[in-house]
Amino acid sequence: MGEEERNRRLLNRWWIPSTYFAEGFPYSLVRQLSTVYYKDAGASLQAIGLTSLYGLPWTLKFLWAPLVDAYATKRRWLLSAEGVLVGLVALMAVAATLPAALPAVAVAFLLVAVASATHDIAIDGYYLEALDRTEQARWVGFQAGAYRLALVAGGGGIIYLSGKTSFALAFAVAAGVLAALLVVHASWLPAIETPRAPARQMLAAVLSPLRGAVAVLAAISVVGSIAWLQRPEAVPVREALARQLPRWIVVVLLAVLVGLAVRAPAFKRRLYASRSTYALAFVDYLDQPRAGLILAFVALYRTGESFLLNMAYPFLRDVGVDRAAYGVAYGTFGIAASIVGGLVGGALIARYGLKRCIWPFVLAQNVLNLLYVFMAWHYRGIFQRPELGVADLDLVTAVIVVEAFGSGLGTAAFMVFIMRTTRPDHKAAHFAIATGIATVSATLAGVLSGFLAQTLGFLWYFTFTFAATIPAMSLIPFLPHLERPAGATGQS
Repeated sequence: MGEEERNRRLLNRWWIPSTYFAEGFPYSLVRQLSTVYYKDAGASLQAIGLTSLYGLPWTLKFLWAPLVDAYATKRRWLLSAEGVLVGLVALMAVAATLPAALPAVAVAFLLVAVASATHDIAIDGYYLEALDRTEQARWVGFQAGAYRLALVAGGGGIIYLSGKTSFALAFAVAAGVLAALLVVHASWLPAIETPRAPARQMLAAVLSPLRGAVAVLAAISVVGSIAWLQRPEAVPVREALARQLPRWIVVVLLAVLVGLAVRAPAFKRRLYASRSTYALAFVDYLDQPRAGLILAFVALYRTGESFLLNMAYPFLRDVGVDRAAYGVAYGTFGIAASIVGGLVGGALIARYGLKRCIWPFVLAQNVLNLLYVFMAWHYRGIFQRPELGVADLDLVTAVIVVEAFGSGLGTAAFMVFIMRTTRPDHKAAHFAIATGIATVSATLAGVLSGFLAQTLGFLWYFTFTFAATIPAMSLIPFLPHLERPAGATGQS
């Protein structure tokens, strides 16, 4: 490929970093800015803990992802979601000026979460529609890098601005960023899809009198519940929700996965018999070679990494790394290393294929957990004798950077594998299903990590984080989709 052709193709792919920045930015507002807003608005610790529930739309987005595949185009969904996000964040700027702002802003955060999760479905589906498999692998590092930069901009930049000015102005600036992205995408995002069923057909189906009434009642119930949970008398309920709901989500998702593995043939027959477009999106995902193996691998892949990240900062804080130093080491050098790892990983997979890259990349992600075992052993005396001093920041930064680079490589391999599991007619739904399943291990780690670290101590806990990677690695020799299928473009 000549230099001119390479530059032309690079220019034609400008939308990849642009859309994935737009994907990560509202996520950072909900998941990072919400906790800061709640704290500064005077909410209790129990109410602040409830902000973790804002992550549910991203876990459950697979429930409405088939609609994105079945109606209109991914581009139209993407632009519509961005328009909704601009309006909602602008309303948050107004609501933040009200005397009793917290309940209104709390409801707005929930609505932004739902719109943002839908936005994610459309962007991921558009990426899969626009690129062949080789390009999907080549550009996976760029999408991950843009997403991480958006987390820095939203979680760092907007929070910093809110501290220097006000939340109202910070929300207004965030709405302006989203509005600028909407204008760019509406003007120049390539229209590459063949439209599916018109959107008005979906509205006619969804907004039938009965379904419309149910939807309105459900919306009123959710909004009313969010508002009531901010009140002082709701403290016991808030505590129970913050403590129990994530656990029950894990239990339910694990039960569903086990049920699918045990009853897959009968389940598929029922869904096929229903002839429902919505149901067929799910059965099509299950009706691929070794579907149970795919589900298990996707659910287990991030287990060790999730356990590690949950306790990395508490461990480093205990050995003398303060929050500012950790922010520089992880938030600057670590994020940069993970972006570079993703870029390198995507380029190598596009060149050599997933089958040749998956083992070195997965090992790079998982074996590097043992660096934390080394640090726990190296600094073991600090826990008995705090006067020994603080940790060596050069060593800590080096470990964070190397581990983050390996994580970037592992993420590239994982994302390319997930893309391979999608089927032509339901790409957005299948990607959402897979990424939803992948959150099981992260939620499980969030529930169990503190208990395990307290029980085992950091040395054995970090050893456990590596052991937790072994089940997923043991499945790799049996996975489908690692070879380039006949007739596919490129080497991946």
